[in-house]
Amino acid sequence: MPALTRRAVQAALIYLVVGFTFGQLLLMNKGVPFYPATWRLLPAHIEFLFIGWMAQLALAVAHWIIPRFRGGRFGRQRLAQAAFLLLNGGVLLAGLGPLLGAPAGVHLAGRVLEAAAVLAFAVYIWPRIRPLGNR
Repeated sequence: MPALTRRAVQAALIYLVVGFTFGQLLLMNKGVPFYPATWRLLPAHIEFLFIGWMAQLALAVAHWIIPRFRGGRFGRQRLAQAAFLLLNGGVLLAGLGPLLGAPAGVHLAGRVLEAAAVLAFAVYIWPRIRPLGNR
């Protein structure tokens, strides 16, 4: 398994643990209200689990498992590394921005970074895609 895939899976697992922790705090506060501002964790909870955990894990597995036809063993690694960094930067900005009371522009910047990560990963992975039966 390539090092980038391992780092992405590790980051995805960290987002899973933090997202579940935020979710646990939200559920505890819903059952026995102890701190009303706990609900500010909801955007980070959603962002960490949907994008940080699910999307990052899917991209990491795709990086590892999609066949390589040309361009070395794993192709243009800089694009894949850029996608990893952009995705994590976007998740942190979009997830923690509302939690820390940052302006709306921070949330938007996080979404732009996430979109750039998807674009970078698509450009990276595109040469590895072939029609069925075409070798």
